[in-house]
Amino acid sequence: MDTNSLTGPIPATLGNLTNLTVLFMFDNQLSGPIPQEIGNLKNLNQLSFQTNQLSGLIPKSLGGLTSLTLLHLYHNYLSGPIPPELGNMKSLDDLELSENNLNGTIPASLGKLSNLELLFLRNNQLSGTIPPEISNFTKLTMLQLDTNQLTGQLPQGICSSKYLERLSVNNNLLVGPIPKSLRDCTSIVRLRLEYNQFIGNISEAFGVYPDLDFIDLRGNKFHGELSTNWGRCSQLATLRIASNNLTGTIPPELGHATKLQAFDVSSNRLEGEIPKEFGNLTSLGRVDLSNNQLSDAIPTELGSLTNLGYLDLSRNRLNQSIPATIGNLRRLNFLNLSNNQLSGRIPVEISRLIALSQLDLSYNLFSGDIPSQLSNLQDMILLNISYNSLTGEIPTTFNKLRGLQDVDLSNNKLVGPVPNTEAFQEANLEDNMGLCGNVTGLQLCGSSSKHDSGKSAKILKIILPIVGAAALLCASFFTFFYCRTRKRSSKKGSDVGTEELVLISVIDGKTMYEEIIQATESFDETYCIGKGGSGSVYKAELSSGNMVAVKKFHSLHHGDIVGQKEFQNEIRALTEIRHRNIVKLHGFCSHARHSFLVYEFLPRGSLANNLKDDEAARKLDWDKRLNVIQGVIRALSYLHHGCTPPIVHRDLSSNNILLDWYFEAHVSDFGTAKLLNRESSNWTSLAGTYGYLAPELAYTMKVTEKCDVYSFGVLALEVIKGSHPGDILSSMSTNDETALNNMLDQRVSAPSPEGQEKLVAVINMAFSCIRADPHFRPSMQIVSQILLN
Repeated sequence: MDTNSLTGPIPATLGNLTNLTVLFMFDNQLSGPIPQEIGNLKNLNQLSFQTNQLSGLIPKSLGGLTSLTLLHLYHNYLSGPIPPELGNMKSLDDLELSENNLNGTIPASLGKLSNLELLFLRNNQLSGTIPPEISNFTKLTMLQLDTNQLTGQLPQGICSSKYLERLSVNNNLLVGPIPKSLRDCTSIVRLRLEYNQFIGNISEAFGVYPDLDFIDLRGNKFHGELSTNWGRCSQLATLRIASNNLTGTIPPELGHATKLQAFDVSSNRLEGEIPKEFGNLTSLGRVDLSNNQLSDAIPTELGSLTNLGYLDLSRNRLNQSIPATIGNLRRLNFLNLSNNQLSGRIPVEISRLIALSQLDLSYNLFSGDIPSQLSNLQDMILLNISYNSLTGEIPTTFNKLRGLQDVDLSNNKLVGPVPNTEAFQEANLEDNMGLCGNVTGLQLCGSSSKHDSGKSAKILKIILPIVGAAALLCASFFTFFYCRTRKRSSKKGSDVGTEELVLISVIDGKTMYEEIIQATESFDETYCIGKGGSGSVYKAELSSGNMVAVKKFHSLHHGDIVGQKEFQNEIRALTEIRHRNIVKLHGFCSHARHSFLVYEFLPRGSLANNLKDDEAARKLDWDKRLNVIQGVIRALSYLHHGCTPPIVHRDLSSNNILLDWYFEAHVSDFGTAKLLNRESSNWTSLAGTYGYLAPELAYTMKVTEKCDVYSFGVLALEVIKGSHPGDILSSMSTNDETALNNMLDQRVSAPSPEGQEKLVAVINMAFSCIRADPHFRPSMQIVSQILLN
């Protein structure tokens, strides 16, 4: 009866078929509980109810089916504990209960199942330790316990069977060293330990595994150096040890693992050069060495990796020029060499990477022109070559890059016209020598017949509001409150024309103040698009046609403004940061009558309003919602791990996520943001929005990045559910389960199988983010590594 689109409950009368030996009802749409009467089928050998919509408890009566060899109940909505009675099924060799809402501990009685070969309990809400009785499984070949809330250490005898091929305990709360039985488990083929808190010297914790195909150790606390033994694992295809505390060099012997397809040791403290022996690993499809201390040149031998699709060498100390052999990587889709000390010209050979969609060469020492041949990269979506010393004009051939979405050419020495495409209209072009064009912040390009003096004046007009803006912003920020205080006592009763005005803008210079007053008719309510405790937000169209959002702070009678600290905080935070998923601050004004901040205008408004409105919510399909979540991840990861000192937002909520035309998320409202000082206590007053506040803030005022992580978890669930997940958060605290179908916003059509898999990953991560103990929440760097890869 499997795979027949059957609906409704399982009939209890099936329990009368006492001679039945096989009962397969998997892959239907059956609902309701599993009848207790199934326990009457004493002759049953195989029972499979997987991939239905069954709910309720697993009946204890199933423990009486002593002839059963196979029990498949996975991919349902079953809840409650695993019945200890299942340990009585002495013939069982295949027990699969994964992807349910089971809670409680793993019963020690399962250790009596001496014939068990497969035990799958993954993706539930199981807690407690892994029972040592698991060592009794002398025939076990596959053990999957991942994506639960298991604690404690791995049992010493976890590989006592000597047949264990696949072990997955990733995404739990496990601690301690790797047991000797696992280190010596030469039968292992696939090993997943990622995102726990395992410790130990990595060169001693693992041995040589002749059949090992896949190993993932990311997000633990291993230390020590990479062992040469990895090169002796002749079948190894995937090796991931990112986000640990590894030191030393990458051993050249790794070049012997010629079947390696994916290698990730990012976010460690590795140093030295990239071994030229990497050129032997011609099966490699993905390499991530980012965020280490690697130095010297990029080896020319990397040009032999013709199957490579992803290469990230960012955030190291690599120097010299990019080798021309990089042009051989014709399948490369992602190339990130940012935040190094690379120099010379951008090699024209990059234009041969016709599959490239993302190119990031920012924060290096590149000079010379931008190669016009880069316009051959027709699949390119992202181009970031900011913070270099590039000169000359932007190639006119870039007009052909119609797929380009994200461009950053800022902080170079570029001149001349900007391509007239949508991507360049929205590009970050700040701090260049003399760009011009129909772009916000730039002068229109003049004709060549103008006098040199006219050109000089034009260049000055471009440079002064842009290049000088950063310095003026900082200087004004530290002086304008002091100046206002002094002048307030001597200048009372002035009209608007003579009251002191501190204004910094990177849009239209000093005229911005008058323009905004005129565009909003002195902040008439007609233009108000939102209100908060400290001020209101207005929509203003400048004479240039640019639309901006103006956050005007409420004034007090004595000339101060409501939320003056928030006003200062927001300026301080947003003048230090620039990211595609963080709202852009164009300028600010402090005036005795009007004090306001000027932002880019995000036309679709707040995420909260989009979720509240049924029509707007339906437009937010699952792909767009996943993109929103990913945008917030990028922003928070940048704030926490890409800024020095780190910045904690402290008020992340759906009201503070704004959407542009393309439903891209932009984090806004930095009025309560805090710059973390690692050498101070970081105690502060309570700030944030109820329902998003981390629970530890109820008893401590110490702010950490984990406060934002909690808020992100709530926000991610809200995006998926379509409303604030208050009931889900409550149910978590009482260990009640919530069915997956109740998690999804019913206003949106069902996700595709691929989309559902991504949503499940987000939900699992969100629940990890809202753990009560902040120490057990992942960092945004780990969230980024899991959900953005």
